[in-house]
Amino acid sequence: MRKKNENTESEASIRGRVVRELIARATREHLIGTKIRNGEFRKRISEVEPEWKCPECFIMEKIEMEHFTMEMLSQKEEENRNGDKIILQLHGGGYVAPMRNGYRTFAGLYSEVSKGMSVLTIDYRVAPENPYPAALEDAFCAYCWLLEQGYSSEQIILAGDSAGGGLAMALCHYLKDKGMQQPCGLIAMSPWTDLTAGGESYDTNYERDPLFGNSRDTLIYNKDYLGDNDPMNYYISPLFGDFRGFPPMLIQVGSYEMLLSDSVSVAAKAREQGCRVRLSIYEGMFHIFQMAAKLLPESRKAWVEIGKFIENVC
Repeated sequence: MRKKNENTESEASIRGRVVRELIARATREHLIGTKIRNGEFRKRISEVEPEWKCPECFIMEKIEMEHFTMEMLSQKEEENRNGDKIILQLHGGGYVAPMRNGYRTFAGLYSEVSKGMSVLTIDYRVAPENPYPAALEDAFCAYCWLLEQGYSSEQIILAGDSAGGGLAMALCHYLKDKGMQQPCGLIAMSPWTDLTAGGESYDTNYERDPLFGNSRDTLIYNKDYLGDNDPMNYYISPLFGDFRGFPPMLIQVGSYEMLLSDSVSVAAKAREQGCRVRLSIYEGMFHIFQMAAKLLPESRKAWVEIGKFIENVC
């Protein structure tokens, strides 16, 4: 039975199944697949990918912070900008991979579906050189920077995928503990919320997850960020925190993911504690299928859903 505020597609599209199989085939290749699953491929992409060309309709501003850099993407046309609100994007990559061009594209999509909001994306410090709490410190620093620029918490939406989705929730826990106001909404794509890897989908989806399946040598078992810290620390695994007082959340996840239970468990706990949550499970989809942008029916629908969520919380 479908739960309240839970959206579950009945079947993956043909294109979705084809892309899923292509990902699975790539990860079956011993050398290439290992580097994809354990994050080595992700680490190297930003070093070899071409310089990102900002679309003509946008302005990109680079902002140097003490320990990291940020990029502000804004639409040129003032009349089309929803300039009084902003999205703070926290990228994924298992806390070991830096930002890459895919997240600059994500920023453009967020701006488009939000009808012109600017998007601040931070290239936070990553492990193993910078383990916990570096990423959380940088996320908090970026949030405070926005407040210093004159944005109120009601004008800020947090958005993140995978590790970035978990980091967004960890940031909300941190803000709550410091007595600071929460952002007005939180968008999490396949958030990594349980670094104990204790959810049931780590077993039930072990053989069908095209990206992380059939291996324990993957990003989701990586301990570089964790170090010697307790994996049940809710600043590391936000699932174990208290969600009372959290902002409304949209959580999207694919049904084939080993991280499925990270989303399902967080959504259930947050609802029980009075948080407004929409959990959307996309049947047959893989980790961060939203990267396909407008190429897959599921990713198109996911971005439309994100736009509607932003409209509702703002």
